[in-house]
Amino acid sequence: MRLKSTLLCAALAIAANAAMPSLSYAAINAQNLGAKYNSAASTITFRVYSSRATHIELDLYGTGTGSAESLRYVLALDPNTPNVWQTTVAVSTLTAAGITGPVYYGYRAWGPNWPYVTSWTKGSGVGFITDVDTAGNRFNPNKLLFDPYALELSQDPTNASFTDGTVYASGALYRNRDSGPYAPKGIVLQNGSLSVGTKPTRAQKDDIVYEVNVRGFTKADPSISAAYQGTYKGAALKAAYLASLGVTAVEFLPVQETQNDANDNTPNSDVGQNYWGYSTLNYFAPDRRYSSDKTAGGPTKEFQNMVAAFHNVGIKVYLDVVYNHTGEGYAWSSTDKTTYNVMSYRGLDNPTYYELTSDNQNSWDNTGVGGNYNTFNQIAQNLIVDSLAYWNTTMGVDGFRFDLASVLGNTCTSGCYNFDKMNANNALNRIVAEIPPRPAAGGSGVDLIAEPWAIGGNSYQVGGFPTGWSEWNGMYRDTMRQAQNEMGSAAITPGQLATRFAGSSDLFQNNGRSPWNSVNFMVAHDGLTLKDVYSCNGSNNGQAWPYGPSDGGTSTNDSWDQGGAAADQRAAARVGLAFMMLNAGTPMITGGDEHLRTIICNNNPYNLDSSGNWLNYSWTADQNNFNSFTKGMIAFRNAHPALRPVTWYSGSQLSWYTPAGTTPDSTYWNSTSNHDLAYVLNGSAFGDSASSIYVGYNGWSSAVNFTLPSPGTGKNWYRVTDTCGWAEGPNQVNAPGSEAFIGGQGYGYGICGRGLLVLIAK
Repeated sequence: MRLKSTLLCAALAIAANAAMPSLSYAAINAQNLGAKYNSAASTITFRVYSSRATHIELDLYGTGTGSAESLRYVLALDPNTPNVWQTTVAVSTLTAAGITGPVYYGYRAWGPNWPYVTSWTKGSGVGFITDVDTAGNRFNPNKLLFDPYALELSQDPTNASFTDGTVYASGALYRNRDSGPYAPKGIVLQNGSLSVGTKPTRAQKDDIVYEVNVRGFTKADPSISAAYQGTYKGAALKAAYLASLGVTAVEFLPVQETQNDANDNTPNSDVGQNYWGYSTLNYFAPDRRYSSDKTAGGPTKEFQNMVAAFHNVGIKVYLDVVYNHTGEGYAWSSTDKTTYNVMSYRGLDNPTYYELTSDNQNSWDNTGVGGNYNTFNQIAQNLIVDSLAYWNTTMGVDGFRFDLASVLGNTCTSGCYNFDKMNANNALNRIVAEIPPRPAAGGSGVDLIAEPWAIGGNSYQVGGFPTGWSEWNGMYRDTMRQAQNEMGSAAITPGQLATRFAGSSDLFQNNGRSPWNSVNFMVAHDGLTLKDVYSCNGSNNGQAWPYGPSDGGTSTNDSWDQGGAAADQRAAARVGLAFMMLNAGTPMITGGDEHLRTIICNNNPYNLDSSGNWLNYSWTADQNNFNSFTKGMIAFRNAHPALRPVTWYSGSQLSWYTPAGTTPDSTYWNSTSNHDLAYVLNGSAFGDSASSIYVGYNGWSSAVNFTLPSPGTGKNWYRVTDTCGWAEGPNQVNAPGSEAFIGGQGYGYGICGRGLLVLIAK
């Protein structure tokens, strides 16, 4: 979850509609919505859904902004598809009207609260009854609406050329303002698409996920040409870097079109900025801001080329998607039920696309960002499933992370919330049914990852999602941080640590899911960076640009500055990174954590499109050493299948030990005074190159002697890594074949305070 400023939340929204470029996608889009050329490219058919409109008109433009429409058509209801409005336009007619390049379009809609009257003209109130009626309708023909199924949008609602967002609002002050010249328009794309390369079929259990913002990934990277910094093309040029790091899946923060061009309106300012992108305007259009080619069709092609670049080095591409609310925003005032942005969904069919309060007068909120998308409505679900299918097929995306995904499990539609994973009609189960998940052993399919919480009610659902879903394991993060940073104050037992180390069976096993369904992370974009978790005593969001100010953010950080010692901070970060690579589950790191990136303790920098928030590629010697450590630990995980079980550890596959080398009893497991634990994985049971792997963790503040168990007949233990400060350097993780000899059974190894040791048997 992210918390945003009021200005951003009330910000604008758009979407547009265009043709489905592939048969597989068109088959999923059963209502054939959007704007589509025929096979001869001689006509374009426009189709849009509204169950409550009484009159809809199509406006066609030769430019995206700054001009009046060139043509207008009245849509008719399709007699064969309920509530779908359509018209077909000859390309020759467009040419005769002066539209010889890309075709831009939007809709104007009338309904019960504003019936159609033939004498209406743009900017007039003719026919108006009320901004919102008792059924929740908010039709306003003065607002040009983008099509929810548009494949690209012409521009953001507010941008450097147009900064007056009031033109999109309803209410007494704004309802008669015509938004047509300024509103984002859908762009009709030509049929066909580029190759996205060969999709990896790797099992999710074998993935290392790297979460990053497209713009921040390369905006400050001097190795990328200035023209491509912060773009899809710039990201594509980093594919080799991620491959060398050992990453197997790159997860981009939202790239579906959002209101972020306004970030340039007031440079070097946090005011109204939307950097992370968690306020989606259109679910099909790739964000134009992230494309070096901003011509019609350019963002789509550049995104596809980027996906191909990652696929060519074996890396999956995941998208962070936001289907719990839209960028159209919510009420401008808590006391005014009339003034809302009317830009697309709200002006076409407000009660279909949004969950409303029980009196239908306001948006209903379970997200903390103003108003819920109506995920239990079949038509609203269609848009979710259709857009996922488009990104998966045409755009080549391999998996999705769903923001505040508990909202997708909601089974209420009017002023209420109830998560019910068993309801076959909720969005969660429909997605799994129509966008098939990847099999556990790998193959074709999609990786589905949920952020399993929202706000209020029964929305905190870590471990509670249906089969087919993986989840961000917030309990893993909290337990591991507390074990490291809150020894003596947080009640963490060895039993809790063991459960998290082995894949969180308490959360996932009884649900019929597997260890890899737990996405293990120490940090994410939403919170402190890895360095800051071990360098900050809480958050500091009130600092000056470029590191702040930012509002919101959690007050529960489980962070600690390790007493202020920089060497100890780096050692603690090494342990946090090592945990993810040595534990069962799917590990996720956040961009920059591989080189100890810092935001100077800001734990909610959603609004900082700044040098302080972009990844920095000028590293100190300590950062280079940490980068080497990260590469080494990722390589170790990738080399050892025992660390990546497809099912739960059982029998002799996993053995637990106290520091004394004995098997823990119930007293040891349940004591909050014990902070040390070791385990041995039977590599032979997994076909591993190492017959045994030993991991010892000392959570105590002082050194503890660990007595090593048997490495197997005729074998000895060899050190892969020791995270303690004495070993810090470029070779802290020993490469295969260069592991340091330690000894056999009974050898006593002193692990420093808060240190971690990894051995293999040879």
